[in-house]
Amino acid sequence: MVDKPLSLKSARTLKITYNLPISRTSKFWQGLQEGRVYAARCKKCGKLHFPPVADCGSCNSSDVEWIELDGEGEVVTFTQVFVKPASFSDEQSYIVAIAELNEGVKVLAWLTGVEREDVKVGMHVKLVAKLTCDKRAVYEFIAA
Repeated sequence: MVDKPLSLKSARTLKITYNLPISRTSKFWQGLQEGRVYAARCKKCGKLHFPPVADCGSCNSSDVEWIELDGEGEVVTFTQVFVKPASFSDEQSYIVAIAELNEGVKVLAWLTGVEREDVKVGMHVKLVAKLTCDKRAVYEFIAA
């Protein structure tokens, strides 16, 4: 007979704070602060990455260049989030979308300023940078 491992279930919430190393992608974060959105293009194989990376996932090269995105694109898919992760529990329900930008990269972001019934696959959107009320730099889609 195999004994089942003993365990205790905890109903406590665990809050974790962590630091993300951003030195090699600092151009992206600085760009958001300035209202610009950048992607990284691998100089070796040409693959465009968003969010940007310091090392190309296709060819492992660390030789990337920064490309400012115009942000124009079309919604590929979307959903409205009602059951939120704990870190967004204070937010109203929100819409997230994946859009393919004119530059050919697909981006996942919140879609703001539109009602759920007005969102459609194929809808034109623009990816924009913004500062939150607590001064965090983020990006989101708006209707174009």
